[in-house]
Amino acid sequence: MIGHDLGGRYEILSRVGGGGMALVYKAHDVLLNRNVAVKVLRQQFVNDEEFIRRFRREAQSAAALSHPNVVSIYDVGQEDDTHYIVMEYVEGHNLNEIIQERAPLQVQEAVRIAAQICDALDHAHQNHIIHRDIKPHNILIGNNGRVKVTDFGIARAVTSSTITHTGSVVGSVHYFSPEHAKGINTGEKSDLYSLGIVIYQMLTAKLPFLGESPISVALKHLQESFEDPRLVNPHIPQSVENIILKAMRKNPAERYATARDMQEDLDTCLLEERLNEPPIVFQTFNDLDETKVMPAIRSDEPMYRPENKQQDIRSSGGNKPSGAGAAVSPAEASPQRSSWRKPLIVAGITLVLLFLLIMGFRWLLKQLDTEEVKIPYVVGITETEAREKLEAEGLRVEDPVTREFSKDIPKDIVMEQSKKNMNAKKGTTIQLTVSDGPELKELKQYVGRLLQEAKDELTGLGISEDRIKVKQEFSEEEPGTILSQSPERGEMINPETDEINFVVSQGREQVKMPDLIDMKLSNARTLLSSLELVLEESDISYVPSYLHKKDHITLQEVGDKEILPGEMVAKGTNVKLKVSTGLPADAISYVFTVRISPAVSGKSSKVQILYSDATGENIDAGTQTISGTVDIPVTVIMAPDTVARVSVLRDGNFMDIKEIRYEDALSGNHSPGLEIPGQEPPPQTEEPSQEEEQPAQAEVNGDNDENGSEQGNGNEG
Repeated sequence: MIGHDLGGRYEILSRVGGGGMALVYKAHDVLLNRNVAVKVLRQQFVNDEEFIRRFRREAQSAAALSHPNVVSIYDVGQEDDTHYIVMEYVEGHNLNEIIQERAPLQVQEAVRIAAQICDALDHAHQNHIIHRDIKPHNILIGNNGRVKVTDFGIARAVTSSTITHTGSVVGSVHYFSPEHAKGINTGEKSDLYSLGIVIYQMLTAKLPFLGESPISVALKHLQESFEDPRLVNPHIPQSVENIILKAMRKNPAERYATARDMQEDLDTCLLEERLNEPPIVFQTFNDLDETKVMPAIRSDEPMYRPENKQQDIRSSGGNKPSGAGAAVSPAEASPQRSSWRKPLIVAGITLVLLFLLIMGFRWLLKQLDTEEVKIPYVVGITETEAREKLEAEGLRVEDPVTREFSKDIPKDIVMEQSKKNMNAKKGTTIQLTVSDGPELKELKQYVGRLLQEAKDELTGLGISEDRIKVKQEFSEEEPGTILSQSPERGEMINPETDEINFVVSQGREQVKMPDLIDMKLSNARTLLSSLELVLEESDISYVPSYLHKKDHITLQEVGDKEILPGEMVAKGTNVKLKVSTGLPADAISYVFTVRISPAVSGKSSKVQILYSDATGENIDAGTQTISGTVDIPVTVIMAPDTVARVSVLRDGNFMDIKEIRYEDALSGNHSPGLEIPGQEPPPQTEEPSQEEEQPAQAEVNGDNDENGSEQGNGNEG
C-alpha cells in the first residue's frame, strides 16, 4: 500500500498501526494539502457484504460527530476490493503506549485524560452513538496534550461471527462491560464501565481482570470482584477511587447515569475538600450470574422425599410428623377430613391448564402449517412495486426498510432483499434495503465570499472544478467576490453530478481617463459626467498658475496620485482637479517694444518674434510682413527672480535678442526696447542714351532668359 494513491487523492506514506479488523496508514491528501490517517479494512473481510455495509454505515454515523476530543472522519470510500476510512491524523501516541511506558500515571494527568474522554463520550451519546470499544488503544494523545477518541461506531460493525477473528475481540475483552460479555444490548453505561477500567489501568499499571482465555476474562467481568485501586496504588485519593468503583459496578443502574455526570465528578475530585471523602457504599445487588457461596446442608436435617408427602399433609403445620399409633385429637380430625379437597383443586387446575396448552399447541401447529410460496426477486424495482409483489404472494415487508446512500442506484430502488431465490411460508417477513440515491450535501451560503475559497470548499466535497461555472459581472464589490449562486443556499445537491453556478464581481467597469489639462472647468465637468466619473466640489482646488489661464485645469488626480490621460479607471471613481485662478499676485506683465525696419528700405521683409518668460520658452509672438519701420509690442509675464528674453528674426535671419530682469521691470530701471534698422538702397547712375540702352537691354534679356536666347539662335539656324 505504501506509495499507492488511494482514490486518486490519498498518497500512502507509511504504516502507523493496525488491529484485528484494519490497518492504519499515514497519508497525504494531495487535494487539500494535509496529512490524514487512512484506515484500510483487512482483506479477510472484503467479501463479507453484511460486515462491509455495517462498517460503512457506522463510519458515516461517526462522521456526524464534531468535537475537539473526537477524531474527525473526513471520507469513506472504496477502490476495487479496498475499503477505507479517511480521518484526522493526530501527531502523538496512543494511551496504551503511554501506559506501557510510564504507568502508573500521576493522578492529575490520569484525571485530565479521563475528563476529556468523558467529554467526547457525552457528545457521542447525545448524538445516539455508543462507542462500545473504549480502550487505551483507541485513545490518542496529541503532542499538544489534546485527547482524541477514535474508532467511533466501528465496534458496532463487529458481529458475533467475528469473535473468532484474532484480535477483534481478544484485544478488547479486558474492557468489556458485564452486559457486553453477556451478549445483550449495550447502552451508554457500557462505555462508562470501559472508561472505569481505563482509569484503573492508568493509575495501577494493571488490568482489573486477567485470565488464560477471553472467555475466562469475560466470566470474571460477570462473576468476580476486582482488587480495590488503593490497595494496588496507595497514592490514589479516595475521591478518585470512588469514581472508579462507581463506573465499574456490574449493575448498570449503580453506575453514573450519563457521561456528563461522570465528567462533573472528575472535574471536582481533586479539590482539597474531596480528597479524603468517605468510601462510596452501594446497596447489595444480587445478580444470578455472580458466583455466590451457598451454606452447606447439615446431615441431621431431613430431606424432602415424595414418600413423606402424606405425612406432611397430615401434619398440623409443625415440622414434627405424627408417630405410628399416635392418638388423633378432635382438633386434628378436622384438617384430616378436608385434606382431600386440596389435591382435587390442584388436579382440576392442572387439567384445565393441560387442556389450554393442548388447544394452544394445536392452534400454533395450524398457524405454522401454512402454504409455501416462492419469494419474488424484487431487487432493481421501486420500493412500492416491491411491496406490491411481495404482499401479492402473502409475504410481509419489515418496517422500516433499511435505506442507504448509493451513487449508482437511483433513489427508492431496492438494492437488496434478505431472502431470495427460495420458498417461504406465507406471512414471512422480508427485509428490504432501499437506495436513498447519492448522498446529497446541503449547499452553503457563498454569496459575499471570494470565489477561490468557494472552489476549494466545493472541490473538497467532491464537486469537480469543471462543474463550477463562473460568470463575470461589473459591480461595486471587490473583484472575485461572489454576487449570486445557483442552486441557492440550503438546497441539497449531488456532488457527483450537479453543477454550481456563480456570478462573480470583476469590479467596477473601467474607462480611459481623458486629458483634462488646460481644459476649461465647465467642459471638464461635462466630460467626466459622461464617463460616469465623479467630481465633487470638495475635490476641486484652486491654485495660481503662470502656465494656464484662469478656470483652466492644471492637474488631474485619483486619490493622491496624478493620473495620466489614457490610464484605465473604474466608473464611479472620484477625480480630483486643480484649477488655475490666473497669474500669481507677484507676477508682472511687461510690454517690450521692438522697432524694426525692412532689410532694404523700400522693400518688404518678414519679421518673427520669439520670447521666453514665466509662461514658457520660445513662445512665438507671431510673424508679420513689413514694408517700413514699425513698432511691435511684445507682452511678457515675469516671475520673481526670472529673466524675460525677446528674440527677433528678419527674413529668417537672427537679428538680435534682448533680456530684462524682473527686478528692473519692477523698479522701472531698464533699457529701452529693441531697435533693428534696415539698409539704404544703392545710389542710381546716369541713364544711358537710347542708342546705348537697346543693346544693354538685349544683354539683360539674354542673361535672364536663356531659353529665349536659345530659341532665337535656333530660329536663326
